[in-house]
Amino acid sequence: MTHPTPELRTVTVTRYVTPLREGGSLPALAEADDDFLYVLKFIGAGQGTRALIAELIAGETARLLGLRIPELVFANLNEAFGRTEPDEEIQDLLKASTGLNLALHYLSGAITFDPLVNPVDARLASQIVWLDCLMTNVDRTARNTNMLIWHKELWLIDHGASLYFHHTGQPWQDHATRPFVQVKDHVLLARASELQTVDADFKAILTPDWIEAIVALIPDDWLTDASEEVSPAERRQMYVQFLTTRLAHSAVFVNAADHARQTLV
Repeated sequence: MTHPTPELRTVTVTRYVTPLREGGSLPALAEADDDFLYVLKFIGAGQGTRALIAELIAGETARLLGLRIPELVFANLNEAFGRTEPDEEIQDLLKASTGLNLALHYLSGAITFDPLVNPVDARLASQIVWLDCLMTNVDRTARNTNMLIWHKELWLIDHGASLYFHHTGQPWQDHATRPFVQVKDHVLLARASELQTVDADFKAILTPDWIEAIVALIPDDWLTDASEEVSPAERRQMYVQFLTTRLAHSAVFVNAADHARQTLV
């Protein structure tokens, strides 16, 4: 069976609407030339392109696996954009973010997920916990769920903290086969009683070819680091190797998550 090649649309930012200051890297609500509103994540923010790479890889993997995530698009920021912005901090951010950024379709009217109000069945909880264990996403806790309820359905957002190894600068090999110890704080862990079944189902979908196709979406400019003599192709291969290795050893993080859940229930 031939799979379609994943693809992200490219839009041009036409209007900076307002900063979303609850985010650590000053994301913003912005309008694009397709007349839609987006939550814009900047390459010039403090976390740099690594957060955008994590957002792209984890987000498109979630979409492939059937989880709900707002559409991701490349958002082009013109060099002249923001020159009239009165806030110096925002103006500096816009100047540092010329070129391709990443944006999520804005879910107007969505409300923050509340685990006490919004029940999640065991299957969906297990799928989300499995994804976060694979991606080593440390940011899905009760304090910061990074999930929204929109039209009575659960949507996942904000995966920039995923792929923990590349935020620390540690070799990917040190993390690829480890359990995800932070799963003990996952907001949905207590409900995730079907991890073994989900593991088998998701591994059948997330093939090495799909991993390569998703990683191939990353723009070369996001993979260029002046401090290291590593080509964009070599950096892409690092992400592919990390994910394929982690997937091959998924029993490690699944069993660790199951054990952590047993201490809660």
